[in-house]
Order: sequence, then structure tokens, then C-alpha cells
Amino acid sequence: MFNWIKTTLLMAGIVALFGAVGMALGGAQGMLIALLIGAGMNVFAYWNSDKVVLRMYRAQEVDAQSGGRYYAMVKELAANARLPMPRVYIIDEAQPNAFATGRNPEHAAVAATRGILQLLSERELRGVMAHELAHVKNRDILISTLSATVAGAISMLANFAMFFGGRGDNRAHPFVALAVMIIAPIAAMLIQMAISRSREFGADAGGAEISGDPEALAAALRKIEAYARGLPMPVADAHPETAQMMIINPLSGNGIKSLFSTHPSTDVRVAKLLAIARGA
Repeated sequence: MFNWIKTTLLMAGIVALFGAVGMALGGAQGMLIALLIGAGMNVFAYWNSDKVVLRMYRAQEVDAQSGGRYYAMVKELAANARLPMPRVYIIDEAQPNAFATGRNPEHAAVAATRGILQLLSERELRGVMAHELAHVKNRDILISTLSATVAGAISMLANFAMFFGGRGDNRAHPFVALAVMIIAPIAAMLIQMAISRSREFGADAGGAEISGDPEALAAALRKIEAYARGLPMPVADAHPETAQMMIINPLSGNGIKSLFSTHPSTDVRVAKLLAIARGA
């Protein structure tokens, strides 16, 4: 229920933000148009945001035959978690990483990079996929995928702000347009940061319960972070709004990209997992 409240607030916030941008750039008429666009974007994102993200990463769906042990592992863990079998994807990227997406457990998907499949032991990979299925079980995936999609759209709207605006008295003042171009992406980033940190701890704990092996996930997190630092993921760098979906921050850049680093410290996550393993 709490995630549905957060999702509703996110969608309402997106519409309000679009309305504010429209008012700043085109007066009352601009606000009305922007509100309609924002509402339409919410509807589109609810039904299609998972497809957008998977297409963005050129993820390839696999089945029991083509997915091999990876697919069988997800199937086993989904049964442990009493979840419907999600669609399973592989992303052709060297950086080790993974994410879950979809609007609910009945329409969920998990994706792992070739890098993570090659890097981790079977035990460690099992811990990672259990973490992703915990996101599905906790219903984190809708708000995560929605925020990735709409944040990218807001950033795009802000980047094109100079081309919008009414005529005459409705035309936006250049300083207002500049402020919108700065504030809109920051607002989108703040929305993501507000939803991401605590849910990673929840998915770690849930993944430990699903797999029954919190130490495996702890070892995987250490290994993924160590390798991910030296292996850029071009798609994530081009679309940093999707970084909050990954199990480990995939971004290689500093500056504005660092604002999209919504993950809690890996050391803290590992410490919490080891505490679970000790029964603390």
C-alpha cells in the first residue's frame, strides 16, 4: 500500500512539475498543454516504461533453453519467493550489473549483463537475482521504472525549453526559461533520490531471505562494485536516470551524473547483510 501511495505522489508530482514548466514557458495556455502532456506521459509510462528501459539497454529475452542455468536459477528463486515467473533478459554489456522492471509481479522482468554472468560464481549470482526478485515482491519496480522514464522525459523537456513558449505577453522571460532548464532535471533527480536508498536495504534483506544466503549477496556486491568502477556502461552514462534501477551504481562520470548516484554505500549494505547472516 505504501508503494502505491508513493507511486501516486510521484505521478501527481510529475503532472504538477509539467504544469509549472508550462506556466513558466507559456502562461496559462502553456500550463494546460503541459498538464495534458504530463498526464499522458504518466499513462504511457505506467503501461510501457518497462519496455522502454529494456529496449534502451537492447536487452534480449531468453528462455529455458537459451538462458541455461541463469534462467533455471531465476525460476527456482521465483518459486522460493512465491512469485510468478518473470521474463528473463540478458544485456550485452561488460559491466557487471542487474535490474528488475515491470509494473507488478505479474508483469515483471529481470535483466543481467553478460559481465555479471561471467564474473560471479553461481552462489553469488543467486544472491543477486534473489535481490532483484525482492524488488519485484516488494513492488518497488513500478515506481523505479516510472521514475526512470519520466525523469528522462523531464530532462529532455528542460533541454528543449528554449524552443517553447507563447507569443507576446505569454512568452517566457529568458531567465525563467534558464531557471526551468536547471530546476527541472534537479527536481527529477530529487524524486529518484527520495525513493531509492531505503528500498535497496529492503531488497538486500528480502534477497537474503529468498536465497537463504546473505553472505553470497554481500560477496557479490563487493565484487560487482570493484569491477564496475573500471568498466563504463555507455547506455547508463547516456541515460543516467536509469542508474537507480541497477544493483550497483553503473555511472562512470562525476559532476551532474553523480546526482543520479542514488545507491547507499556498499560497505553499509554488506555490513547489514553480514549482520543478518550472524542473526543480529
